[in-house]
Parts: sequence; structure tokens; C-alpha cells
Amino acid sequence: MGFSLSDADPQPGLILDKSANTLRSNQAAQELWKEKNLDGPAGLLPLNVRALVSAALQQARAIEDVEARTDSTTLLWTFIPCLQTSQVLARGRVATHDIQLRDQAIRSNRLYRLITENTTDLISRHSPDGRFIDATQASWRLLGYWPEELRGKRLEDIFPSENAAAKLIEAHNRLRDDGYATMTLDITHRDGSKRWFEIASRAIRETYTGAVIEVISVSRDISARVESEENSRRLADELERAARLATLGELASSIAHEMNQPLATIVNFASASQRYLKSATTNPEHLERVDDGLRKVIHHANRASEVIRRLRSFLRKGQKRSVDVSLAQTLTNVARLCQWEADKNQVEILCTPVEQDPIITADPMLLEQVLINLIRNGIEANLEARSHHGGKAGSRLILSAHVTGSGETLIEVTDEGPGLDEEGIRQMFQPFYTRKSHGLGLGLSMSRSIIEGFGGFLDARPASAGGLTLICRFPAALATRRKPLTENSPDE
Repeated sequence: MGFSLSDADPQPGLILDKSANTLRSNQAAQELWKEKNLDGPAGLLPLNVRALVSAALQQARAIEDVEARTDSTTLLWTFIPCLQTSQVLARGRVATHDIQLRDQAIRSNRLYRLITENTTDLISRHSPDGRFIDATQASWRLLGYWPEELRGKRLEDIFPSENAAAKLIEAHNRLRDDGYATMTLDITHRDGSKRWFEIASRAIRETYTGAVIEVISVSRDISARVESEENSRRLADELERAARLATLGELASSIAHEMNQPLATIVNFASASQRYLKSATTNPEHLERVDDGLRKVIHHANRASEVIRRLRSFLRKGQKRSVDVSLAQTLTNVARLCQWEADKNQVEILCTPVEQDPIITADPMLLEQVLINLIRNGIEANLEARSHHGGKAGSRLILSAHVTGSGETLIEVTDEGPGLDEEGIRQMFQPFYTRKSHGLGLGLSMSRSIIEGFGGFLDARPASAGGLTLICRFPAALATRRKPLTENSPDE
């Protein structure tokens, strides 16, 4: 009994003899080879059809899913032998779309394996409770565990610390609420070394209920970056302290003047009190003058002590601190520190009245360092302008602070120097740019960095009467009207 074909079958079908010659074909096969402009049904079959027919008959078994491509159409053939008639039924199936999907899946799988097996980051899958489902090979290098060892382990077992546990709970809540979470963890590698990880996680949700069913995480070792940032912060602190030391050296004469005045006053009152004390036996009223003199000695000794304390605080190496700073008090302090240098160069520092005494949040020592640098630059600019005008004596430097209508707090230092054009103003804040023969070009760039660290900005503009105005801008969010936290004594 031989094979029969049905024209109602939508898939092509052929009956072949043992030499692979076509004996019969159904309507679907005939329409297909005509559509493809083929000479006959043989063009629809695989190129090795003779070997396939022979193998099916000799082995008495069907050979399935043999691929044949005709133009843009892909067919999968099954060859079914009939041993009584030595005929083979070739049943085809148009599988172009299925083959394309299969090839695409193979390419995607190959790309996925290429990425996951060679990436330096750890890619991992987790159950909603945080247990590892799978991980890439990078787990051995980053954690000291092979992927097989991680499966089923909890995150708390791999990152055993209170800090990590708190961050994992926070990340779990964010994944539940937002579907995405990032965190930075300091962890201990299996070999005992300390490392820093940056982990980004995304939740996979169930389509209908929205419940988290899986979490995908990408973990990156950022230990080198954290160490580099820590070194940069340490070097920045050292550079700032070196700048304060340099500033102090340049202000030596001003410091001597600050100390000389109270010390000289102390000596005068102490000497006078000593003279009055010697004559107290004959003139008892002199004891009141002795008492008055000793009170003034104490007052000026406290003032000298405060000067020393302020200078030591200015030089102190330690953690930066941000407090509420009174700008009126700060401007008075820096004007006093720079007064002797200004007097020596015949520059008058005018500290204009401060309305409402603006308060900003900043490190008072670093803010004073910036303003001292701006004042000294202004003094040098005045000297430069004076030398260009035939040595005309006397000039002014205006130091002021005020709050704008939009709530922005400004500190301005205005000189009477030669000024700068727009290009010069753009370049003056660049590191190592300077017009001074003995300058390093770091003062203004460091000053801008310090002000930006407070959340403000340092820039400049040409002054209305010539010269240059340097402006420290602090947005309204940094300004308050609360009582400042100062460390000055009542006698300051």
C-alpha cells in the first residue's frame, strides 16, 4: 500500500522513488515551485535529497526537520519511508519565520554569553528576598565566590556588616516602591581585603499584580576611584593649609602690628600702675588708678590672646566645619589682618556699613582666607595702577557685603587698579594663570573652588569707576537671619 497526497493540505508534499525522483506532488507544492519560478519540485528539496531518501529506506526510519532554502523561503522537510513500495513521502513545512526567530535567539544567546563571560562587572539575578539565583564569572574576581557557590546565598551572607544591612533594607524598599535602586557599599572580599562596590539594581515585576518576582543587579568595583578621591581630598586639604601658611608669612608685618599695639599698651599701663603703687602709702587715692590700670592690662592681654587664638585657628589643620558666619564680623576681621600691609602701601581699606548683617553658612577660616587673598590682590592692583600714573600716592580698596532683592548675598572687593577686559576676566580664575612675575596663579582658582564648596560662586566684573570688582555670590538658600555661631570673645 503506497502513500497518498491531499490537495487540501496547505503544506507542500511529494512522493519520491528510491532515486529521489518525484512521482507525485500535491497542489501546495505545485503552487510553491511555480511561485518561485522553479523548473520542478526538485528545486524545493534539500541538495542532498538522494542521500536522505537512501538513508530513510535503508535505516527504515523517518528523517525530520531537514532545512532547505529557496530564495527567501525556508522549508523544513520530513522524509518518511515505505519499505513495501520503496517510496518516500517528503512532507514540507514553511518555517521561514520560525527559523528567523531561532537564528535571532542563537545570535542573542551568543552575544549574551560573550558579554556576561567577559564583562569586568558582576551581573547577578536575585529572588525578591535577596538570594542569588545566578551570577556571572566576574563574581570570583570581585567577591571570591564562583557563581555555583553564590546560588541560594543571601546578600547579608556575602556583605556581613551593619552598614551593608541597613543599605540593603533601604534598597529593597526602593526596589519595591520605585523599581530601581543604587547604592555604594564597602565590603570585605573573601580573601579579607576591603573593597568598595557601586551596585545598580532593577526590579522585574509580574505583569498583572506588579509584584517583584526577580531583581537584576550590576555591581562594579570602585575601590580605585574611592581611594583616588580620598587622596585628592587629602591633597586639597594639604594645599589649602599650605596656602594659609604662605598667606600668614606674607602677612607677618600685619601680625606684628596686631600684637605690638596691645603689648605696648600693656607695658604702659603696667609701668604706670607700678609707679602709682609705689606712692600709694603716701597717696591712697593712687590705688584707684592702680586698679583701673590693672583692668586695662587684663583687657589688652585678652585682646592679644584673642589675636593669637584667631591666627592659630586660621592655621589649624583639621576637618572643615560649616557654621553660621556673620559677614559684618568677618569683614572686620580680614580688614584688620590686612590693615598693616594696606597702610604700608598707602592703600585705604574702606569697610562699608553692612545692612542687616547678612549671615551665610560656611567655614569661617576658609572664607577669611579667600577674602584676604582678594584684598591682597586688590592692593597689588592699586600699586600697579599707581606705578602707571607717575607714582601718585594714595588709593582706596572697598570691602562690602549686601543682600540683593532676589535674596542673593554678595561680598564685593573693589580696587582702583588697571582692571581687565572680558578675556582677562575669563582667564584670571584658570589654574596657573598669572600676570605677576612672582605669582603661581593658584590663589584665585583655589578661592573660587573654596567658594563653590560653600555652594556659592566667585566671579569678577569691571568696576564702575575703573579697576575691578571681585564678587563672592551666595544663593538665597545659604543665607539666614539667625544669630551667628561665632567664636569671638566679648573683647574682640
